[in-house]
Amino acid sequence: MKIFNWKMASFLLTGIGISRLGDFIYLIAINLIVYDMTGSAAAVAGLWIIGPVTSVLTNSWSGGLIDRKNKKSIMIWTDLARAMGVALIPFLGSIGFIYAVLFLISMAKALFMPASATYIAKLVPIESRKRFNSINSLVTSGAFIVGPAIAGGLFLIGTIETAIYLNAASFVFSAVIIWVLPDMDKDLKSPSVQTSAYETLRDDWKQVIMFAGREVFIISVYGCFLAFGLFSLAMDSQEVVFIQDVVGLTEADYSFLVSISGIGFALGALFITIVSRMLSIKQLMGYGMLLTAAGYLIYALADSFMLVVMGFTVLGIFNAFSSAGYQTFYQNNVPVEIMGRMTSVIGVIQSFAQIILLFGIGVLGDLFPLRYTIVILAVLNLILSLYVCRQLLKPGKQQYFSETTSS
Repeated sequence: MKIFNWKMASFLLTGIGISRLGDFIYLIAINLIVYDMTGSAAAVAGLWIIGPVTSVLTNSWSGGLIDRKNKKSIMIWTDLARAMGVALIPFLGSIGFIYAVLFLISMAKALFMPASATYIAKLVPIESRKRFNSINSLVTSGAFIVGPAIAGGLFLIGTIETAIYLNAASFVFSAVIIWVLPDMDKDLKSPSVQTSAYETLRDDWKQVIMFAGREVFIISVYGCFLAFGLFSLAMDSQEVVFIQDVVGLTEADYSFLVSISGIGFALGALFITIVSRMLSIKQLMGYGMLLTAAGYLIYALADSFMLVVMGFTVLGIFNAFSSAGYQTFYQNNVPVEIMGRMTSVIGVIQSFAQIILLFGIGVLGDLFPLRYTIVILAVLNLILSLYVCRQLLKPGKQQYFSETTSS
């Protein structure tokens, strides 16, 4: 068994955590800046389209680059690029220039995410991944809870520009922390045969398709998890309207409910971190997805504040289970040699589906009562979770859930 250096893991988690904290501060600040400049809800909505569009344009070719280049260097340079982009925003007087810079920031993030996923799989041995991913979920939930609070505090004691500059500094700090991590690509070799960009891109997609055809079980299970996430995102995008107009609660109630969900996720991640050795990957995936679906169904059928609280608490806690389980499953079963390409191709498909689904739910919300749409999505999530549980219980699949390195 490989001895894992948890000191290095703490550095990596700190770097990723600070980067995500910066993302949340930046998200709130940029929404306020664009709204103050334009007074247009459509201009603010445009901010939410930039990410998926950039992901489609970047991830279609970036996977091969990530697999062939030094992952640590990519993480450092993309953090620095985001820092420079964010620091420029207060000096831009045109909404067009702001969108252009946001596009570049989103492109850097689209490179950072698959590079960090591959780096984690290389750094963290299979025996330690479940616990590492549990802590990573805790870090993510902490950033989700603390980020908006920090942003709000900065707006009270300073200006939006102050929050922007501190956000840029957070990306620089993240890059410095990642710089002290070990280089996991020292032995990375450049391809001996030079091919055109088109041939390289074609071969990259071909390798991913061949892997998907060969490993149908992995793709079917992980694909259901991704579809589950997309349906959940569609429901989340209508949260404000559903809670205020359908359930009849206030803005203050909504803010409290979002906090409840974040705290639930943090508690779930903390629980897994403590008892990770007692829970199998199958249990995290199965129970996590099924009970998260149950939480969404309670929320979809809720007609009172307490029922919504119950739904948010359940989905928050068990979403942490599901997240840690599926991250570990993915890292253990996708070869690190093609993980960058795999993650990027998945990102393209996800982003396409996300754009279509978010547009679709907006249209459906205008044509039919929103309650019906949310209930249908919640039931679809429940069906997906039951299918995954059935897949997990199939005999002869234990090799996909091994938590030890093959000898």
